[in-house]
Amino acid sequence: MATPTDALDPWFGSLEPEADLDRMLLDGADLVGADGEGARLVECLLRGCDLDGAILDHAHLIDTTLTECRAGTVRARSATWRDVTVEGCRFGALEVFGSAWDRVTIRGGKIDYLNLRDATVRELRLVDCTIGDLDLAGATVRALRTEGCQVRRLDVTRAQLRDADLRGAELQALDGTAGLRGATISPEQLYDLAGALADHLGVVVDR
Repeated sequence: MATPTDALDPWFGSLEPEADLDRMLLDGADLVGADGEGARLVECLLRGCDLDGAILDHAHLIDTTLTECRAGTVRARSATWRDVTVEGCRFGALEVFGSAWDRVTIRGGKIDYLNLRDATVRELRLVDCTIGDLDLAGATVRALRTEGCQVRRLDVTRAQLRDADLRGAELQALDGTAGLRGATISPEQLYDLAGALADHLGVVVDR
């Protein structure tokens, strides 16, 4: 985020539907169960916040950073995230299906389930993070970069990928093999995914 922290105004309230936050610092805020549906956060910093059960459906996060936040579940269905950084956060489930993500970076931290089903994703970077399940089923993805990541399970069923570089991810399981079209993988990943590819093609491997 370009805005220096000391240029932000401290925010002591709670998220409410259609809230409009501009250049605000939410520092250690208790946002458990907060309903921020349709909220607008522009050039904000959420630092060390508890977002468990927070609802951000249809919200707009623009030029905003979430750092060291935590939650069992955060729901942000059909939301718009543009120029957003998620850094060092720990989420059980981040439910953002049907959302529009433009220039989003997830750096460090852990997300057990990142649900981007049917989302439109442009320029997503996953850097030095751990993702349990990365669900891209039905998503349209343009310019995906992975760097030093661990992804336990990747679901690309019905996905449309273009310029998706998965070489920086340690992939353990794959669903929806046909949706991998348009992705770049490493020779090592090809070897690891050989079984899934053979099943998809109906190839019997025997000796």
